[in-house]
Amino acid sequence: MLRVVSLLPPGHGRGLPFDTVTLEHTERRLRRKLLRLSHGEEVLVDFPQTVTLDHGSALELEDGRLAGIIAADELLYEIRARDTAHLVRLAWHIGNRHTSAQLEESRILIKRDHVLRAMLEGLGATVSNVTEPFFAEHGAYHSHGDANHALLAR
Repeated sequence: MLRVVSLLPPGHGRGLPFDTVTLEHTERRLRRKLLRLSHGEEVLVDFPQTVTLDHGSALELEDGRLAGIIAADELLYEIRARDTAHLVRLAWHIGNRHTSAQLEESRILIKRDHVLRAMLEGLGATVSNVTEPFFAEHGAYHSHGDANHALLAR
C-alpha cells in the first residue's frame, strides 16, 4: 500500500492523475485514513493535522504518481428565499441547528433532513431536492492551526 506524501491544490499544474477517489463532503475532511481509489488501489493518508481535500486537488503518492480528488454527488436540499433578508434569516435558523450548509448568494444547500425541510418550509422557504457535490462551510471551531481558519482571518 502506498502512502500519500503531500496534498496539491486544484490547478497544481503537475499533470493528470493516474487514478481518482470520489468522496462526499464529510469524507473530504480528514487527517488519517485509508482511501480506495476508483480502480481499487488503496493509499494511506497520514497528515500531521486535519486537511480538506478540495475538488480538483491531488494526493501525491510516495512513488510520484498523483491521485485526483473528486467531490461526490450528494442528496441535498436547495433552499431559496423571497429576498436576501429572508435568506439570511433562513441561514440563521439552519446554523442554530448546527447543520452544515453551503452558502451562496441566492440559495443554501444542506443535506436532506425531513425535519429541517418542514421547519424551512414553515418559515416560507422554497425547498427542492437536488443531487450535486456539497461544499459546506467548515465550522469556526475546527483546525485552529489552519491559516484559513475563521478565528485567524484578518
